[in-house]
Amino acid sequence: MKRDVAAELDVAITAPTTLEFQIAVAPQPGAQVTEELSFTLDGTEIRAQEITGEHGNRIHKFDAGTGLLQARYSASVVGRAEPAPVTDIDLSTYLRPSRYAEADKFFGFAATEFGKYADSVTILEKVSSWVGTRLSYVPGSSDPIDGAADTLLAGAGVCRDYAHLTIALLRAVNIPARLVAVYAPGCEPMDFHAVAEAFVDGHWRVVDATCLAPRQAMVRIATGRDAADTAFLDNHKGSITLNNATVTAVVDGDLPKDSVDQLVSIT
Repeated sequence: MKRDVAAELDVAITAPTTLEFQIAVAPQPGAQVTEELSFTLDGTEIRAQEITGEHGNRIHKFDAGTGLLQARYSASVVGRAEPAPVTDIDLSTYLRPSRYAEADKFFGFAATEFGKYADSVTILEKVSSWVGTRLSYVPGSSDPIDGAADTLLAGAGVCRDYAHLTIALLRAVNIPARLVAVYAPGCEPMDFHAVAEAFVDGHWRVVDATCLAPRQAMVRIATGRDAADTAFLDNHKGSITLNNATVTAVVDGDLPKDSVDQLVSIT
């Protein structure tokens, strides 16, 4: 499978600042990535420092003065990556409550809803279906500071809200879960997409309760506890306005078929 992805971001900087972007594909063994990345401020190129984090996360960081910043990224991904490795520290870290996936608030609720199911494969399917049917996908219905508990009460959200609620419920029933930012061919509306990833049947399995895109075609950008670890843009010190964000992701050929009861890994 060949997947072509791209992102164009236009950012107005009104006070000098430090910016961090996470828009580049995470390198994974088995997949070949050809890419181009550039940052320009009022037409002048800026060289970014690349910081490599866990799970192949790549942060591109730089200081910038005032002006119009343009970030441009494109990549072609050929082949399928090997399944994400499983480590003991991951299985510990991703059971703990986090900023946006407050699993400790869901222990009793999750036990009542899903405690009757014995195996993790069934729980994964039930949680995904439950979140998908309980929430309505409504752009603009949530705030950037909303966590899983806020989403459950609101009954609506966008992809990151679906993922946070899924992660919190899975952790609450003792299944390690984390958030993955992805490029998602077929996603409508097209944007940076957020999905959950759960440790089930010995592997990391991707869960997307929105069902907006086939999981088999997704391309990993960043992985972490929740959206605090995977944001496509972080601003430190100064003042910015995101004027435009255009994301594209396509496959060469037909999109894969997907079903919520399938076990799928991001590859």
